[in-house]
Amino acid sequence: MEFALSEEQELLVDSVSKMLASACSVDELRSQASGEITFSDKINNEFIGMGLNGLLVPEDLGGSGLGILEASLISEQIGKFAAPAIWVGNSVMTPMCLSNGDNKELAEKWLPKIADGSSTSGIAINEFISKREDNGLSLDDGKISGISIFAIDAEKNPDIIITVVEDELYLIETANEKIEISNLPTIDTTRVMSEIVFHSCTAHKVTGGKELIKKIIDSGRVVLSADLLGASQNMLDKAIEYSLERKQFNRIIGSFQAVKHMCAEMAADLEPCRSLVWYASYAQNDIPEESHLTACHAKAHLSEVSHDIARTATQVHGGMGFTDLLGLHYWFKRIGLTRQILGGPEIVRKEAAVSQGFLNN
Repeated sequence: MEFALSEEQELLVDSVSKMLASACSVDELRSQASGEITFSDKINNEFIGMGLNGLLVPEDLGGSGLGILEASLISEQIGKFAAPAIWVGNSVMTPMCLSNGDNKELAEKWLPKIADGSSTSGIAINEFISKREDNGLSLDDGKISGISIFAIDAEKNPDIIITVVEDELYLIETANEKIEISNLPTIDTTRVMSEIVFHSCTAHKVTGGKELIKKIIDSGRVVLSADLLGASQNMLDKAIEYSLERKQFNRIIGSFQAVKHMCAEMAADLEPCRSLVWYASYAQNDIPEESHLTACHAKAHLSEVSHDIARTATQVHGGMGFTDLLGLHYWFKRIGLTRQILGGPEIVRKEAAVSQGFLNN
């Protein structure tokens, strides 16, 4: 049995990689950090032009009908280039939420628009993972009020927002509703997290309950793990490249045993992660009995490995690693935020333990 990507999957990766390599430079990341919104718009228009927004949308609704594995392959390239793409919530979690057979009417209305880029979706389900005391969302007579924080892909004033109240999913069509969206200040300027305030907004219930909520969270965790994989691989590559250029005492620093060991340990830690992400991605569509556990393992493990690689790769660069000249900090900060989205490693490990019967919920 051959465990490798198909020719079509390799072509998909190559196409996305070449597009991002030409469109997403460190200078562009600096413009994003300074508040220049046209750069993220350019990236998202490229995604729409390549038909990537409809990757998980069923073919009969105008999409490609592919799976989480293909979404993770794209997410790895997004992380590699630290691209400010609207992806995880809009193009992965939303299709996973609506494409099950129980929500046909909502799917037929919105998924074709998500696929062609004419509409966008935000995901505000953080309260299901870590609920705040005396705050959050409430439902009264079919209307949602309250505050949801750390919403994903909501910064472009999305046409729909999918959220959770009392362990049930709801879809809010933002037109003609009183909704306030503000960007939360984080260390990462390449990915925007939002706070959403709902003022008695009409909500459409999405059938599926807790099982569907867990399913879309797992899909999000897996593609975020792939994002961490891509960001870590980029930092490792940059560390190796720098170690073969930088000289001290008339020798490249890559010839020093300490630096060799640092790079070798990063490579040894990261390489098994690729198989873990691939398997977890495959399980989301094809091995449902293992999908939750593998998603937890992938997110928790990649969060820790990427954190260590971010630190070590910066150390290889010495003082240069902390400056804006090389831009390494964009990936360092992206990893720092991504490891916390949809649950940090401690929360995710606890879920994995509960799912295996090692802990009571």
